[in-house]
Amino acid sequence: MCGIVGYVGSQSALDVVMAGLKRLEYRGYDSAGVAVLADGGLAAAKKAGKLVNLEKELVERPLPTGLTGIGHTRWATHGGPTDANAHPHLDNAGRVSVVHNGIIENFAALRTELEERGHTLASETDTEVVAHLLAEEFSVTADLAEAMRLVCRRLEGAFTLVAVHADEPDVVVGARRNSPLVVGVGEGEAFLASDVAAFISHTRSAIELGQDQVVELRRDGVTVTGFDGRPADAQPYHVDWDASAAEKGGYDYFMLKEIAEQPKAVADTLLGRIDAAGSLRLDEVRISAAELREVDKVVIVACGTAFHAGMIAKYAIEHWTRIPCEVELASEFRYRDPILGPRSLVIAISQSGETMDTLMALRHAREQGSKVLAICNTNGSTIPRESDAVLYTHAGPEVAVASTKAFLTQLVACYLVALYLGQVRGTKWGDEISAVVRDLSHISGEVERVLETMKPVRALARSLADKKTVLFLGRHVGYPVALEGALKLKELAYMHAEGFAAGELKHGPIALIEEDLPVVVVVPSPRGRSVIHDKIVSNIQEIRARGARTIVIAEEGDEAVVPYADHLIRIPATPTLLQPLVATVPLQVFACELATARGNEVDQPRNLAKSVTVE
Repeated sequence: MCGIVGYVGSQSALDVVMAGLKRLEYRGYDSAGVAVLADGGLAAAKKAGKLVNLEKELVERPLPTGLTGIGHTRWATHGGPTDANAHPHLDNAGRVSVVHNGIIENFAALRTELEERGHTLASETDTEVVAHLLAEEFSVTADLAEAMRLVCRRLEGAFTLVAVHADEPDVVVGARRNSPLVVGVGEGEAFLASDVAAFISHTRSAIELGQDQVVELRRDGVTVTGFDGRPADAQPYHVDWDASAAEKGGYDYFMLKEIAEQPKAVADTLLGRIDAAGSLRLDEVRISAAELREVDKVVIVACGTAFHAGMIAKYAIEHWTRIPCEVELASEFRYRDPILGPRSLVIAISQSGETMDTLMALRHAREQGSKVLAICNTNGSTIPRESDAVLYTHAGPEVAVASTKAFLTQLVACYLVALYLGQVRGTKWGDEISAVVRDLSHISGEVERVLETMKPVRALARSLADKKTVLFLGRHVGYPVALEGALKLKELAYMHAEGFAAGELKHGPIALIEEDLPVVVVVPSPRGRSVIHDKIVSNIQEIRARGARTIVIAEEGDEAVVPYADHLIRIPATPTLLQPLVATVPLQVFACELATARGNEVDQPRNLAKSVTVE
């Protein structure tokens, strides 16, 4: 979850690192710190709280100018968010400095060993043991990269480590196991970071790091080895977006910008999906058509918002392919001993491609002989690299912690995967697939239309700022939309919010209804599935009769809901399975505005980080 930056080159390392940390603060904002190599020594500063606290510290107590440095913005795991627990961590001599993302599971035993050998540790973190271990190994090897390899072989858990040593002032060393780390290569300079956003203003030339690899950065080049010291292949790639894509662009919050970018993101995800023969294609496929035709079960694994995308995908996959589909929380998946085999297809959905629970679920599936298809927004990340097939969404960078455009593009990708399976297995004719793709191609404009009508939604959200609870109801694909709307309100407004399947209302949740309780209802189209439409209209009547304030999301032309809606939010009429692409947007705007009205930090909600890279 934490953000890491490393730099060696000809620029001021502190300036480069601080600018990178600003772009990575979405990954954690419990504390921040930097270390710079200068004048034969090592100077560091760190402060609890957001990056602005560190900036103030650096104004009051400037660090010397150096050309090599590292930085960190933290999401706390071991130890609270204090100055002492902030990174970087140093050894007792103050010659080595380390920043870390992840969890070192055997740190307690290592700490005990170090203390028995006379080391004094100043923090509660698992990270600090690495600084002391590196110092010990460097005293023998005089080579920071070799010291890192030796230390990593002793560590258990998931981690990214980046370190510098005062005795090697022109070197930055990084190590990666189950946690994100990417290299940036410039002219006479090199970068390390958790995300390319940290160095995109300097270079778009990047290198993927594989599992259990150590990288050594110098101004004139990059060397990659395994933990065993053997040379390792490094895969270069080009980042296809620029620094402006990670800036706010005039919006007050990244989330507002990212909500507004959704029409383009949806359109971009559809680009190039139909080949010259009129067939669908994915980005990278290492699963044969014959193997896909043998699939007898699809299992979707994901977390949070991506899990809701998977729930919607289940409807499309089963409807278009007739393959049974299960949707699993990745965090629970491997612990319940799921039944998998060579004829199971596992679909892993992750915006970052580094979500630890999803990654471990993927690995478990592959150990059982299953094929894995990834839906991901981040090229070169771990989950796509370890999958048998990939469909990249093209949402561009998403900085706000609460996911918006990543969710919509994940939905588009899920629909494409469902159609692709239907194409390969022959359950959908080419003209049927083309018709759905045409419908999807129109969605971008429909999302734009929704965004143009959000002024009343924002006003409604402000009027509810003092409420303690909001409930959400939906049926069919509207049920996951209700769950997503509730999640957004929890994340951003810090208020109690729950989503329910409307058919379950009378099985318990109706007991929660009281006078003036806001209840958001996602209404399915009256066209085609009039039975569930009629049933949810009955649900609206039931809760309104008990005093609820009904906030109804219904498609244009649906007049049956009008008498029972205290607030009516219109969305364009779309095919039933595609409705979540337009129905979700008002809920995003609603949550963002309500959080703003309550004075909350929209882009960086408390206790959360963008990418969950620890279990």
